[in-house]
Amino acid sequence: MNEGRSGTGNNSPSAPTVLRMILGRRLQERRQDAGVSLDDASKALRVTALTIRRLEKAEVSLKPLYVEKLLETYGADRQEIDEFVAFAERANEPGWWHVYRDALPDWFRAYVSLETGATTLRTYEPHYVTGLLQTPRYAREVLRGGLPNGSEEDLDRRVDLRLRRQSLLDRPDAPTLWVVMEEAVLHRVVGGPEVMREQIDRLLEASEMTHVSIDVVPFTAGAHVGACAPFTYFRFEEPELPDVVYSEVLSGAMYLDQRSDVAAHLEAHNRMSLLTSDADSKALLNRMRKEYS
Repeated sequence: MNEGRSGTGNNSPSAPTVLRMILGRRLQERRQDAGVSLDDASKALRVTALTIRRLEKAEVSLKPLYVEKLLETYGADRQEIDEFVAFAERANEPGWWHVYRDALPDWFRAYVSLETGATTLRTYEPHYVTGLLQTPRYAREVLRGGLPNGSEEDLDRRVDLRLRRQSLLDRPDAPTLWVVMEEAVLHRVVGGPEVMREQIDRLLEASEMTHVSIDVVPFTAGAHVGACAPFTYFRFEEPELPDVVYSEVLSGAMYLDQRSDVAAHLEAHNRMSLLTSDADSKALLNRMRKEYS
C-alpha cells in the first residue's frame, strides 16, 4: 500500500480506530438489546439520530459523557457504565502513529490502526512490494515516486513510519501475513539493481517466517480475476469487528465491510494464490535476484 501518494479522498471522513469500532458495535448491541430506537437514543443526548448512527459506526469520537448517558438510557448498571466509559477513554487515546500525523494522510490513518489490530492480513500487490516487507532504500524510492515534490525531510519521516509499521511482524502475537504479488513487481526496477537485489533478499528472508506467505503470480498465468487495484483484507480476533477490505484509488482509499464486498475480494485472493506455489514463487524470486546481480 502506498501512503506516499498525495491524494485526499476517503469514504470515511473520520478514520476509525479499532477500539472505537469495537465500542461502537457494543453500544449498538446494547441499544438494540434494550429495545431503544435511534430516535429515542438521540433524544437522550439532544442530538440527531444520524449522530447516534455515526457513533455506533465509529465515524466520530466517542465522548465519555455521551457513552455514560446512552448507557443510562439503555438501563445499564453503574459497573457496566464505568467499564464502558473507561473503554471509551482508551478508544480516544491516540495510537503510536499519532506522532507521524504530519507524514500520514488522513485517509491512511484507519489503515494503520486496522493493520496494528488485525490477526490476519491478506494483501494483493500488482505494482510494488507490500509496505510491510519493503527495505528502507526500496521504500524511499517508492515514496519518492508518489511524492515527486516532497522534501528529503518529508521522505525521511514517511520511510521511518513505514519501517515502524513493520515491527508488528516481530511481535510475539504477530499477525498472519499472506501476500499475493504479480511478477511485474519484480521487473519494476525501483532504485536500481542493487536496491532490487536487496529487496528480493528481504522477500526470500520473510518467506521463511512461519507467519508470512508470499505468492508470486507469474506472467504465464495470463488474465485472472485479481488483475485490478491493490487491496488488503483484515480479520480481527474481536467478535464485534467485521472483516474489512481496504482498496486504493487514485485520490485516496475505500474501506469496505459489506459481506458481499469482502467475500468478493477474499475469493479473488484465494483464486490468485492457486496460480502459483511456494516452490515456484521462491524459484522465481531467486531467478530474478540473479538477474539483478
